[in-house]
Amino acid sequence: MSLLENTFKTILKRVVIINLILIGISFFVFREPKQYVYGIVFGSTINVLNFRLMSITLAKSTQMNPKSIMGYVMGNYIIRYIIYGVVLIIAAKADYINLFTTILGFFMVKLVIISDTFIDLILKKK
Repeated sequence: MSLLENTFKTILKRVVIINLILIGISFFVFREPKQYVYGIVFGSTINVLNFRLMSITLAKSTQMNPKSIMGYVMGNYIIRYIIYGVVLIIAAKADYINLFTTILGFFMVKLVIISDTFIDLILKKK
């Protein structure tokens, strides 16, 4: 298993754990948690898929001709943000998905990566 696949699986596991914690909390906080749970799952799923798309783009761009890398990377960058825009529009229009928890789901991969960095910094100092 490559380092890229191992990192992706580790991040995916941690995103799932954080999602399960947030879903559990939403069952205690909200009277009808269904739309909040759908928002968390919808947003974090799209975020993980975009993260995977980004890693595939990075891996493929390292093997490309240097002249065509910029166009390929920019094209995939724009596609990822179009996907985010479509998801936000769907979450805003659909009454069974909460927009704010969908946006919260968009930050799950970033939250995992940043928290891993802080935890590593704290553990190395001791």
